[in-house]
Amino acid sequence: MDRDNEFEYRRRWRLILGGGEADEIDRGESPCDGNGKGDRGADVELDPTDRIVDRAMESLYGSERYGGLGSSSPNLARWLGDIRTYFPTSTARILQQDAIDRLDLHHLLLEPEMLSAMEPDVRLAADLLSLDRVMPHTTKDTARKVIAEVVLALARQLTAPTTAAVRSARGRSIRNFRPRHGELDWQQTIRANLKYYQPEYRTIVPVARIGRTPSKSSLPEIILCIDGSGSMATSVVYASIFGAVLASIDSIDTYLVGFDTSIVDFTDRLQDPIEVLFGMQLGGGTDIDGALVYCQGLIRTPHQTILVLISDLYEGGDPELMLRRVAQLTEMGVQVVVLLALNDEGAPDFDRQNAQRISDLGIPVFACTPDRFPDLMGAALNGQNLDRWIDRQDG
Repeated sequence: MDRDNEFEYRRRWRLILGGGEADEIDRGESPCDGNGKGDRGADVELDPTDRIVDRAMESLYGSERYGGLGSSSPNLARWLGDIRTYFPTSTARILQQDAIDRLDLHHLLLEPEMLSAMEPDVRLAADLLSLDRVMPHTTKDTARKVIAEVVLALARQLTAPTTAAVRSARGRSIRNFRPRHGELDWQQTIRANLKYYQPEYRTIVPVARIGRTPSKSSLPEIILCIDGSGSMATSVVYASIFGAVLASIDSIDTYLVGFDTSIVDFTDRLQDPIEVLFGMQLGGGTDIDGALVYCQGLIRTPHQTILVLISDLYEGGDPELMLRRVAQLTEMGVQVVVLLALNDEGAPDFDRQNAQRISDLGIPVFACTPDRFPDLMGAALNGQNLDRWIDRQDG
């Protein structure tokens, strides 16, 4: 190993392990050391930038629980500024979320000065929404601006693929083997009948006629039924944005219903997902059956209705009533889909017994990441077998 590479190797281990006692940790075998002996980084002299980075990491992940952050506003502001300056945006978001979770610094979300220094992301937006009831009036304007920034960024990212998937599904025609003259697909018909070409007459006998019949003209209905319990916070953010995007597509009718122990229909507010989010009032109990009863009353054409229940299935009421309601909706012809989460945070926590019993009814039950939701809606609108669709995603 040349001198430059050796210094970089030691520098990285020094930043990973920290200073002081942490430097003693790598006396054992290092994954980067082929001779079986650890390599020490304690003798590495950090430059001024690395020292700032090191202090920021030590404050959060040091041996003392509260590190160097404490509860001092100047310290917090300086730390937030440092991580935004010296770390990539994605890493800064992870660090600030770890600070909130590990050091129980939720109070910094209630101070406008602290909040304005943070890097906006969907987790931060979800935390702010969950604190809405206890948030001081002076902080709410700042919180709304942060949430608006997150919503606008996500909307820009999600609108195009969602619109494309839905419009493609709605614009697709149905193959028809007994077409009327105006529905005849000449190109497909000629290709299918090439084997019946008659050389002496220099013509094709159209034994098989293939046409395209436009898909049903009545608008399908999509009902997003969103669990507003605290554990579903990031899913609520994504679902509200998708609801607004779907509502902007004129070839479908979209409804959005939020619930805990009460039920709120946000359909008339879908043009403003920020208003939906602040009206959701995250937290409280869960009455899934009550929400499904309300959604059932919205259905006009069951066989053209897709009901997406976004919930961890921890039912606060009677689970048996919820299960019977889900079965009833399916028997009506409604296409029910249960999303245990709509986020990219990994495996969700959910009621496994309720999930299994709903799955036993033949209803897809799974967690979905935001990037796959547009394709999911396209597949559902096309009448595809969603179990096979899920298998393809897993594959």
